[in-house]
Amino acid sequence: MEDQEMQLKVKRVTDKFSESMYVLANEPSIALYRLQEHVRRSLPELVQHKTDMQSWEEQSQGAIYTVEYACSAVKSMTNSSLYFKNIDGLLRQAISLKERISSSQGRSAVQPAINPNDTPTHTSVTPS
Repeated sequence: MEDQEMQLKVKRVTDKFSESMYVLANEPSIALYRLQEHVRRSLPELVQHKTDMQSWEEQSQGAIYTVEYACSAVKSMTNSSLYFKNIDGLLRQAISLKERISSSQGRSAVQPAINPNDTPTHTSVTPS
């Protein structure tokens, strides 16, 4: 009979001990301690992620600005096609005038026009 009583007492003590451990493990102050422990461990990693994200945001903002600037440059280039057409026309006119001047100078050097009624304005030397 003493064995059964002893077993009963041991069972009660172990049950009370288990219950006490359960209460202690789930006490609010213990929960807050564990929460603080978790925050202390994970906070440096979260801060690193935040700084990485800020750096990536700055880089992407710079890239966005570059792309927008390039787009506006391309748009302004398409708007300037009118000016390039004007320049092309003026260059063609200048080349045409230069060719006319060159051909008229070439003719005057090769065949001087002598009209007996005209008075000479300059003396030309012709090889004999």
